[in-house]
Amino acid sequence: MHYLKVVFLGVSLLSGSLAQAECTSPNFSDWLQELKTEAIAAGIKPNVWDSTLAGLTPDPAVIKRDRSQQVFAQDFMSFANKKVSGNRLALGKAKLKNQAALFKRIEESYGVPAPVLTALWGLETDFGAVTGDFSTLRSLVTLAHDCRRPEQFRPELLGALQLVQKGDLKPAKMRGAWAGEIGQLQFMASSYDRYAVDFDGDGHRELIHSSADALASGANMLKSSGWRSGEPWLQEVKVPVKMDWSQARPGNKLAVEEWASQGVRDADGSPLSGNGSAALLLPMGRNGPAFLAYPNFDVFLQWNDSTVYSATAAYFATRLAGAGAMRKGNAPVPVLSVEQTKQLQSKLQVQGLGISKVDGIIGEETRQAVRQVQQKLGLPVDGYPDPELLARL
Repeated sequence: MHYLKVVFLGVSLLSGSLAQAECTSPNFSDWLQELKTEAIAAGIKPNVWDSTLAGLTPDPAVIKRDRSQQVFAQDFMSFANKKVSGNRLALGKAKLKNQAALFKRIEESYGVPAPVLTALWGLETDFGAVTGDFSTLRSLVTLAHDCRRPEQFRPELLGALQLVQKGDLKPAKMRGAWAGEIGQLQFMASSYDRYAVDFDGDGHRELIHSSADALASGANMLKSSGWRSGEPWLQEVKVPVKMDWSQARPGNKLAVEEWASQGVRDADGSPLSGNGSAALLLPMGRNGPAFLAYPNFDVFLQWNDSTVYSATAAYFATRLAGAGAMRKGNAPVPVLSVEQTKQLQSKLQVQGLGISKVDGIIGEETRQAVRQVQQKLGLPVDGYPDPELLARL
């Protein structure tokens, strides 16, 4: 899903706390009339509004999905091993071969390599096979009316109406994931309108059935988000048993030579290769898998701001580009359950450490708070919580 933020195929990161979930939505008829006035003021024609939204009511199934998201509560290795399966790798490699001419044209136009697009294509919709069967318009009406995050979905509903008004999509064909994502790369309506391109030359920006349009549109979005042509995105490495773990954080990009001087080596243990600058990414802390995340990795985070999802997508792309399977790391990593993570977040929240939601997901907000308390307690500052930290708190 794209606010240039979160995403797709039922794996969008749209969770909130129970307190947020227990709000009260406005009267639907009154709300719809108010929104109609807003839509017409924004340029939506009255006949488009009436013909598109006539008879639509909130979908309880969408609300249920929205209230029960836990997909990103999985640890990185569990999520990545499940998503980057042998079957999906084989299908991805076959797509690279079968669609080689298309991928070459796209890279010449946008500078985004085939493995990156193929990885996102595979994770989002299994290469276009599973795009979702929810009514996009009904889903957006439901989430725009719901009290939890209307400010995110009102613009998306208006954006979907714009797509109808412009002739890009017919309402009956607008079907996708439960949160309003559309097409083979699961664009939200606003991103569809902003980044979709007609790459197959048929005169329409059709991201549901046209792989050419969908993949080129994804490349256009990635390029617009800052993708650097010809540069790496993720490189698996081996870290030493001890180092200054506080250096391993997303915004701290150091020269590859500097990481080498701290004992970081290639995944096979050989001297570190590569150049430029990168952050040291430890999705499961100092004992788990380790990666150098180059500036292009930040573009994955704009596609979906979940570290677990973005690291998985970037890792999948490296596998499709020829890299081997990732190592487990230096030692077994004890993993907190969802309930334990919620307990941890509650304790961090009480200490005023910037936890805005207790959701059982170890996102960057939680990792930053963990770094602060690890430093305070004299523990290795790797940003990943474990049972020892929870016990100490």
